[in-house]
Amino acid sequence: MVLNPRGWRLGTRFAVIFALVATVIIALVGTLAYTTAAALIRADVRNGFESTVADLSDKLVEIHGQEGGGPSAGPIPFLSSDNLQVQLLGPDGRRTVSVEDPAEVVFFTPSDADMELAATARPGVVDMREQSIEGQAYRMATVSVGDGAGALQLLQRLSPTELMLDRLATQILWVGLLVALCAAAVGWLVGHRTTGRLVRLTDAAEYVSSTGRLDPVGPGDAHEEGNHDEVDRLGSAFNAMLARLARSKEEQRRLVQDAAHELRTPLTSLYTNVQVLGRVDRLSPEARESLIDDLRGETRELTALVNELVGLATGDHEDEAMRAVPLREVVDRVAERTRRRTGRDIVVDADDSVVWGRPGSLERAVANPVENSAKFDPDGTAPIEIRVRAGAVEVLDRGPGIDPEELGRVFERFYRATVARGLPGSGLGLSMVKEIAQAHGGRVFARNREGGGAAIGFQLPEHRPGGPEAPPG
Repeated sequence: MVLNPRGWRLGTRFAVIFALVATVIIALVGTLAYTTAAALIRADVRNGFESTVADLSDKLVEIHGQEGGGPSAGPIPFLSSDNLQVQLLGPDGRRTVSVEDPAEVVFFTPSDADMELAATARPGVVDMREQSIEGQAYRMATVSVGDGAGALQLLQRLSPTELMLDRLATQILWVGLLVALCAAAVGWLVGHRTTGRLVRLTDAAEYVSSTGRLDPVGPGDAHEEGNHDEVDRLGSAFNAMLARLARSKEEQRRLVQDAAHELRTPLTSLYTNVQVLGRVDRLSPEARESLIDDLRGETRELTALVNELVGLATGDHEDEAMRAVPLREVVDRVAERTRRRTGRDIVVDADDSVVWGRPGSLERAVANPVENSAKFDPDGTAPIEIRVRAGAVEVLDRGPGIDPEELGRVFERFYRATVARGLPGSGLGLSMVKEIAQAHGGRVFARNREGGGAAIGFQLPEHRPGGPEAPPG
């Protein structure tokens, strides 16, 4: 599990990735820095040694050229250095060294080239090389004094320079290791803060999957002030989704409960009539005709209720294509159908309003209040009016009206006004009108008319040619 990256948590992956990236960067930068610094330091030390040798050569040439000048076997004060040993090599091979601590004297055997320079007559001739003495690296230069009087030899230790470069490499290595550890810690912290919220979302999803409960995710770090990253948006979207699912589940539960309650009455009536139908031979012709009429009425009411419930639960009207719909055509079809069914006089007063919507749904939204007006005032002689103005559809009647205290509830699902409780119906018609209007970006309204009766309708945004093809709701 430890060696399998697929089994690592995201926090561990973040830490490892950060550490690897930091290690690669430090390795590249450290190598470049060390290589550059080592080259510069070595070049500076070499240039300093070569400059010292050149100055010595020039000085010897100058001394040799002076009148009465000659070689000197005395010490060379201007060449004194902690890392530089100076000795005079005689033509016979004898060496004279001027040092403060004899223990620091480095003894080495002069080469044939050194002996030739010690015996040469030209001053200032230089021979330079690097040489290993007793396992240590040295840079050596031999400069002839002239007139066969010997040569001066300069010996520089290279170990202090290499030791300094080794310390530099060690420091770069430790700094790189520290940076890699810090990067790993930062990666772990970032991964922990990020994955902590993801873990809560995962736990919530698994909780919902296993229990079916739609409890929202706790805010935690996902809603800290100023924290609005992708994980925060995911948490908000997840909570919004859970809230919507909870509302949908609650609406479904309420719909089932209300449907069961509304279906119980016509089913009970049907059951009673069916029991009576079992003794139909004992009934008079008038009673049999009344029983059949009751069965037909209950069946029609039950069928209408079931159809409304199915349409409300499945939302079949949403499958209809949206298009520009002239409201005059819709209300004319509804008026003609209602006249044919009820025999009532339906008056249409419509302008040329056009809305963007589903024709079938809009026709149902108009038909419900028109049919209610005919149902609640069956013996009325005044015509039912359908008025269309600027996207507003209003159905006006001279029926019993609505109790002012119930005006705000007539569009609630399964709610039936006091005057309608003795009449057949499910209480779903106006709630469907409301849902259709809201789906088209509109609103519903209901009021009582002066002189009696009610006015019920809905307002939709008008559609202009070239305008948006979707309702703003």
